[in-house]
Amino acid sequence: MTLLPTLLGAVLCSLAASSGVVPQADLNLQEVSGKWYLIGFATNAQWFVNRRASMKMGTAMLTPTADGDLDISYASLNSDGSCWRMNHLAKKTDVPGKFMYTSWKKLNEMCMVDVKYDEYALIHTVRSNDLDQTAVNKLYGRDVDLGADLLEKFRQFSLETGILPENIIFLPKNAECPDA
Repeated sequence: MTLLPTLLGAVLCSLAASSGVVPQADLNLQEVSGKWYLIGFATNAQWFVNRRASMKMGTAMLTPTADGDLDISYASLNSDGSCWRMNHLAKKTDVPGKFMYTSWKKLNEMCMVDVKYDEYALIHTVRSNDLDQTAVNKLYGRDVDLGADLLEKFRQFSLETGILPENIIFLPKNAECPDA
């Protein structure tokens, strides 16, 4: 019976920590445009806990729209050679650097926390529906390798936003999907 209080405590800590995350003040959406490699992934969500051992690096293409929204296209090569793909149109909000989109019947509030346009992007998303709310942190790189200092920065940020240490991973390198 101690599992339920532990899980409830982790969820509450995650939500409290996530609520204070703010986007990078001087974000230039045009500079975010282009190809990014998904290097780090962190969440306490059960689907992730069940699948984290099989996850591998993928790519994201970020494309700003004329209206200030962000078109996001993900691709990851599966072990059988097929490609897993997902696309979202993240709609801008009144707060620069924050976007909203729906995925898997959950509302996603995405925040561009820290971006160095030619090197890395740290993105924090709060996924919610009527039943629950979960934080998801992602670390992207313009290259497949990032320095140890950035990996540690991501790990620390994830811990500060309530992610359990065992749910912070750095994805193994993977071949890329061919263009669709």
